[in-house]
Amino acid sequence: MLSVSRAVGLVVLAAAVLSFPGLAPNPYILSAGIVVLNYAVLATSWNFVGGFTGYISLGHGALAGLGGYGTALLVTKAGLPSFVALAVAALAVAALAVPIGLAALRVRGASFVIVSIALVLILLLVFQSWSSVTGGSRGLVVPRPFPDLLRPEHHRVFYYLFAGLLALALLAWWVIDRSRFGLGLKAIREDEDKAEALGTPTFTYKLIVFVVSAGFTALAGGLYALWFGDLDPVFQFSILTGSYLVLMALLGGVRNLFGPLAGALIVGTALEYFKGQFGNTPLHLVATGVLLGLVVMFMPDGVLPAITGLWQRLRKSPQSSIREVSAADLQTERQRAEVAK
Repeated sequence: MLSVSRAVGLVVLAAAVLSFPGLAPNPYILSAGIVVLNYAVLATSWNFVGGFTGYISLGHGALAGLGGYGTALLVTKAGLPSFVALAVAALAVAALAVPIGLAALRVRGASFVIVSIALVLILLLVFQSWSSVTGGSRGLVVPRPFPDLLRPEHHRVFYYLFAGLLALALLAWWVIDRSRFGLGLKAIREDEDKAEALGTPTFTYKLIVFVVSAGFTALAGGLYALWFGDLDPVFQFSILTGSYLVLMALLGGVRNLFGPLAGALIVGTALEYFKGQFGNTPLHLVATGVLLGLVVMFMPDGVLPAITGLWQRLRKSPQSSIREVSAADLQTERQRAEVAK
């Protein structure tokens, strides 16, 4: 019954995602849906590291920025087709993640968080200063891959591209979660020293999953660059992006396949609403901070685990610790016992 309900829920979720472009009343709402899907892909990509190993990274915004700028530069400077450039950029960022991981994954806890922040700040300075290549603060314009499409159709095509990338990231997370490799990663999350003492190659496992996470993050960043068409280092290499991803994953539940997706739907929609209603005021930051505090206090495991636990408690029939037997039932049992003798 549980597997059937999960299958039904998955079908309903897929139908809701795929039907959204037809239900969106205008192109702006559709574009907001693309932003939320982009957050969902990024949060799921972050969850390869945060969910499996317990390492909290605030630097995934830098990996997305590298994917975006890599794709844009390969299109504008090297003349590669848009989606070939996207694939090459993602592979390049995944390869670059190897030396980054070799350095960053040797530390844990707060030290790892600081290293991830340093990565964002260093890349921000580099891409702002290297204006002859990246455009610096002037930005970098990315040619549209479908120049003949009008803006609504352009949004619609990229919405489905982001939905497909999200499905691929979720599938990869699901496969790892049920593999021996995933079991080793969870052992690292629970107690890294004990996992290493029991023979798990902890550093190798962490490096592999970090590279996988970087590849998916770069794909999301590159696809966003092709859709949005204009890159700015301040936006692409922002610590806030990493903070949003952490909030989304924690809100939905880092140990749940669809946790980051649920968190992205809540936080991403809220961010777009506050930005649309109140502009660039810091009100959206206040709202997300309050939301994070409420989740940590009342739902530390995330929204989806809390809802699942509540549903399971409601489905269980109340049972008394003392068996309730009427006098007639007791007399019947005594008669059966005497007959058996």
